[in-house]
Amino acid sequence: MVAILNPLVSILIPAYNAQKWIADTLRSAIAQTWPRKEIIVVDDGSTDQTLAIARRFEGDGVTVVTQKNQGAAAARNRAFSMSQGDYIQWLDADDLLAPDKIGRQVEALGECRGERTLLSSAWGRFMYRHSRAEFRPSSLWCDLSPAEWMLRQMEENLYMSNATWLVSRELTEAAGPWDTRLPVDDDGEYFCRVLLASDGTRFVPQARVYYREAGSSSLSYIGQSDRKREAQWVSMQLHVRYLRSVEDSPRARAACVMYLQDSMVYFYPERADIFELAQTLAQELGGQLEIPHLSWKYSWIKTVFGWRLARCAQVLLQRFRWSVERVWDKAVLQIEGPKALGQSFDVTTRGRT
Repeated sequence: MVAILNPLVSILIPAYNAQKWIADTLRSAIAQTWPRKEIIVVDDGSTDQTLAIARRFEGDGVTVVTQKNQGAAAARNRAFSMSQGDYIQWLDADDLLAPDKIGRQVEALGECRGERTLLSSAWGRFMYRHSRAEFRPSSLWCDLSPAEWMLRQMEENLYMSNATWLVSRELTEAAGPWDTRLPVDDDGEYFCRVLLASDGTRFVPQARVYYREAGSSSLSYIGQSDRKREAQWVSMQLHVRYLRSVEDSPRARAACVMYLQDSMVYFYPERADIFELAQTLAQELGGQLEIPHLSWKYSWIKTVFGWRLARCAQVLLQRFRWSVERVWDKAVLQIEGPKALGQSFDVTTRGRT
């Protein structure tokens, strides 16, 4: 099947208490140079001004609806049910797209085998100043088969931002809906299913996404939440199952063990029950998990006061560091003033990979 060469692209934005960022996110969606687009915002029962701000953009291809709070996955499912696009651009309410992001990926469709090729792009992290975003290439930044993509992700503990993908409607429908049971890592689990339904990835390096690091205020931050820990464990088991469904080689089983090991920091020592379940799974895969390693900053606390206090100190210090970095970045943005704000979407030529 030949890929659609003049597709309608649906930009789907779930939003919850995103009043600080939703306007810039919508501006970056509206500014897309690809002309055939629709933008759908689903406000997931926000308690701040997110809905009011989003509604200022209604019209000219932007639709805004609201629903009772059900979680990001449910909001994404509703947005997709309302969409008409041939291709889907998922976009979180605090991230930004370079103006030509979609256009460059659509240009690449002519090189694709069909509508089940999954297009990806470069992405960089930022806090307040997207012009300072750091684009750090990984081994996922290339054309890959579904199995090889998942192997590298799990072997190297890698991640791709949701907004990097451009997904055909056929592929989206084949993957099925977002899993509303997962308040965390719903994106990781979902895109595993998209990958499994695909013919492979086509990486478009010139297309660019700006991923805002929200620190401990991010929905994906696990912290001390048992509900999120349990959801993470469900997602991890699914990841292992998905990879082994396409490849169950010694390399694949070793990758699964490495993935489990990297994730144990979320559970130990507070959820020793999940650690034991993961250990059993690792042994079935032919491996063995170790107690997560603490850096020298916290190892002395573990020696004197025990694992729990050392882990607590690690979480608190990480949150403090994020807070300081965000305050600094915001202050610099305010000092730079209108000049920096005026460059909000003049991003197409910055930091080429």
